[in-house]
Amino acid sequence: MTDAKTRIEDTVKANDVVLYMKGTREMPQCGFSSRVAGVLTYMNVDFADVNVLADEDIRQGIKDYSDWPTIPQLYVKGEFVGGCDIITEMTLSGELDQLLEANGVAYDKDAAEKIREANG
Repeated sequence: MTDAKTRIEDTVKANDVVLYMKGTREMPQCGFSSRVAGVLTYMNVDFADVNVLADEDIRQGIKDYSDWPTIPQLYVKGEFVGGCDIITEMTLSGELDQLLEANGVAYDKDAAEKIREANG
């Protein structure tokens, strides 16, 4: 069995967008995870979801890996982007769009605009 760090590295390298979250995109187990998964889903971003509640090693390992104490955690092209507050802020400012575009990740620009209009 490989260690948590290796498994995390393999996952973030194998997927353009990865969300480490409590629960799954279909069944989030916390409001913060639900919010980030909801934004990504609404914007039609293709992302891998990793349920940290299903694996204690990953739950602690992801915090050590990113040196970030909370879940959810979003990775784009292997780079840690942030947690719920940062992703919410980036979505509303348009920074998330820029990050996705810069990394060649497809998303629905109209949906991103709708989020900003609804929260403007």
